[in-house]
Amino acid sequence: MNSFDPIELAVFKSATQSVAEEMGAVLRRTAFSPNIKERRDYSCAVFDSSGQAIAMGDHMPVHLGSMPMSVRAAMDALTLEAGDIAILNDPFAGGTHLPDITMVQPVFVPPESRPVFYVASRAHHADVGGEYPGSMGLCRTIDEEGIRIPSIKLVWKGETDPTVLNMILDSVRTPEEREGDLAAQSGACRVGEMRLQELVARHGQDKVQQLCAELLNYSERLMRAELAQMPRGTFSAEDFLDNDGFGSDPIRIHVSITFDPDATSAHVDFTGSSPQVASSVNAVFAITYSATYYVFRCLLPEEAPANAGLMRPISVHAPKRSIVNASPPAAVAAGNVETSQRIVDVLLLALAQAIPSRIPAASSGTMNNLTIGGTDPRTGRSFAYYETIAGGMGARPNADGLSGVHTHMTNSLNTPVEALEYAYPFRVRKYAYRPNSGGSGKFRGGDGLIREVELLADAQVTLLSDRRKFRPYGLAGGEPGTAGQATHTSENKTHEIPGKSSLFAKAGDIIRIETPGGGGWGKRNS
Repeated sequence: MNSFDPIELAVFKSATQSVAEEMGAVLRRTAFSPNIKERRDYSCAVFDSSGQAIAMGDHMPVHLGSMPMSVRAAMDALTLEAGDIAILNDPFAGGTHLPDITMVQPVFVPPESRPVFYVASRAHHADVGGEYPGSMGLCRTIDEEGIRIPSIKLVWKGETDPTVLNMILDSVRTPEEREGDLAAQSGACRVGEMRLQELVARHGQDKVQQLCAELLNYSERLMRAELAQMPRGTFSAEDFLDNDGFGSDPIRIHVSITFDPDATSAHVDFTGSSPQVASSVNAVFAITYSATYYVFRCLLPEEAPANAGLMRPISVHAPKRSIVNASPPAAVAAGNVETSQRIVDVLLLALAQAIPSRIPAASSGTMNNLTIGGTDPRTGRSFAYYETIAGGMGARPNADGLSGVHTHMTNSLNTPVEALEYAYPFRVRKYAYRPNSGGSGKFRGGDGLIREVELLADAQVTLLSDRRKFRPYGLAGGEPGTAGQATHTSENKTHEIPGKSSLFAKAGDIIRIETPGGGGWGKRNS
């Protein structure tokens, strides 16, 4: 076993993480769509020669935990050479849902004939075709949700393949925006390639590979040390999605977390969860694995390296053809954004039985996905707006929850009013905290938000949200947060919008979204 100076390992950890962070900065600065450049709905990561994640940017948890599966899919399907970049978005090959497009680039360092690293960028594209503008509507099969891209080379030895690019652009409503965002992703990968080559030039190939291996081992040791402090036994919990949007009963997600007698490993089992359903709330296994990764990562200090080593002591089982491990041809768009949040809620509820003094109450539990698409009268071109709208954070065992923030599997921002009105034919009439929507308790849950948008053009409006029936739970006697709601006002008549639905709205209509508050923690005055 190699012995490393802890300072040297810490410097290497920071160096590789900075590569992922710089990739994200390049992607953000050069992207075309507000969803990427303003909301920061993207992620970048660095992988070793075998495809194991060694460094991640502080980006989107739902992307990062699943991205290694997309890298593996590209490695298995293609022979990637210097200057090549693979593209894919298939949820059944490591992806999350179709709008999340991943690019994978190998990093070669002469005289090596095989890649010594891989870099990857993933970004949520505001439209990838399909039945609904924004590609985030209720569908019954994945074929209705948009273009499904298998592992294929977009760039060959530094040159973009026009046939592949045009195949993608011809399938979407906003080809110019998509082309710009894809170019930004390619540029981010190339920056990652250059920085890693510089890293090898400074330290040498052998030393870098040894440091990669030790960084993974170090993360594994940290996780095993954390698991050793857990009480032995099995801790179970369940929670529900409101429905599938097509009139189903509530959808159960059940988990059992077993801390094994060896005191250094854990098994997470989702047996008992509902079968996959007829709508897009199905989650693929990559989502379930990613949510599990996120929750256990949160048990460690912030400075712990986030890489593949963290999951070595943890096994995850999700029954096939279930809501947490859907099979083709299931629709999955909302599984990435809604079911992922409920999986986190269930995992935290189970952990609250084991370590109650460390676990917060439920946060809003929904990404409140709003998509609006139509023709912009200012330009005569199609537009597709997509946004997740923040809610309340669950109260913590020692502090109130924050208000109006993205939590858990999303780490994005709300689109600024100025950027929204500049890019789309909208007028924002109200943008404020939702008073008293957080659950009461010794510590209060954070409040949700109110976003009220007036349409300046006819448009299709689609909402994918949850926590309308099952409110964000409180813990230790705290009260649940207030459920979410949405309304559509047209010709002075206001109607409630179901949490998962789509409607045609006219210019002058108003869409109002009120997001859930977080649950409270502890009994008031206790």
